[in-house]
Amino acid sequence: MLDVQNREDERGIAIQRVGVKEVRLPFLIKKQAGGYQQVLARITFTVSLPMEFKGTHMSRFLEILLPWSEKPLAEEEMDAMLTEALDRLHAEAAEVSLAFTYFLEKKAPVSGRTSLLDVDASFTGRKRRGEPMQFELGLAMPFTSLCPCSKEISAYGAHNQRSTARVRLRYREGVPCIYIEDLAELLERQGSAPIYPLLKRADEKYVTEAAYENPKFVEDILRDTVLALRALPGLAYFSLECENEESIHSHNAFAAHEEYLKQN
Repeated sequence: MLDVQNREDERGIAIQRVGVKEVRLPFLIKKQAGGYQQVLARITFTVSLPMEFKGTHMSRFLEILLPWSEKPLAEEEMDAMLTEALDRLHAEAAEVSLAFTYFLEKKAPVSGRTSLLDVDASFTGRKRRGEPMQFELGLAMPFTSLCPCSKEISAYGAHNQRSTARVRLRYREGVPCIYIEDLAELLERQGSAPIYPLLKRADEKYVTEAAYENPKFVEDILRDTVLALRALPGLAYFSLECENEESIHSHNAFAAHEEYLKQN
């Protein structure tokens, strides 16, 4: 049967990324406490396309992905995916990104009641032929922030809101990546107080007062988070965004920072 994709293209344009998007498949993600959590991933899988080829082979992306479905997935497995993509699709570069909801067990501070907090996480792998894969972990972690200015000028109370820290990070080659649970804890510590799906009245009192005693601007949250990320051994790069959904304004407060870390 005629292979149209392999026909020669004469426009002289190499495509940097071409492939499939919004593929949905289940995978297993290793938990910090042991065992695995099943997640439903939304996948983008692309390769570079040389200028001489008219098109890529879209079916091959699914043929590569499907054998890994419902199995444990981490850096080693993503490296194998990308290596196969480079070989089967005659590409010089390949990238796969998996976005998924991950559930964290949260224990209420007074009652001890446990519940599950859903967070947005992602794994991204990038690989060029003959080079090691670059693995990137992404996480969006919610928490509470309380405004220092509002607390200072008010006779009682202060405005507070839900905030989110969104981070993407890469480690140096050979250094194991941090677990999602550990990164989540690092991020939420930089806010005024954590958030919990399930709280009893004693818990609500505790969390409210904890936030009041720890007021932070979005700038404070960002700077404290930068210092905490810099302290992670073997970290090579991070990109950070902090956003407060202001409760008394019609806008959000926002701060961002990215950094390449020098090797110690």
